[in-house]
Amino acid sequence: MQQVAAQFRTNLFRNYATSYRIIYIMYDLLLKQIESIIDKDIPLVSNLANVASILYTMDDVNWAGFYLSDKDRLILGPFQGEVACTIIPLDKGVCGAAASKKETIIVDDVNAFKGHIACSSKSKSEIVVPLLKGNQLIGVIDIDSPIYSRFSSVEKEFLEKVSSLIAALI
Repeated sequence: MQQVAAQFRTNLFRNYATSYRIIYIMYDLLLKQIESIIDKDIPLVSNLANVASILYTMDDVNWAGFYLSDKDRLILGPFQGEVACTIIPLDKGVCGAAASKKETIIVDDVNAFKGHIACSSKSKSEIVVPLLKGNQLIGVIDIDSPIYSRFSSVEKEFLEKVSSLIAALI
């Protein structure tokens, strides 16, 4: 019985490690795709539209897009998914919190987040990454999922790299 349990643990670890490597490879490929389509010589909104389209291909995502900084609020930018909130004050919701703090926020259960703005009842978890040029807020990347606890440090790392690529365009 101990041998069976040991073999089970070994196989479980191998499957987990393999899945983890596959996820990193997938995000690396998405990052390369983003690098290949963004172009400093075209308008920012066009670049953001294409990046949103690529981000929307991530597994278990029901909304992917951008909110852009406009004084004390965020305004809806290019996105993929259902209709979205058009204006978000910096003191409201996950997007406002990430923009105000200038740091990535991962929310495992949006309904438990104080001040959450429910643009879609289908969204259960969310990750928001600030777009910064130096210390200046440009906007945020916002990704929603219909799955609780969908986002991890892996997506955080990936999306922060995407944010850096976008900031380099500005």
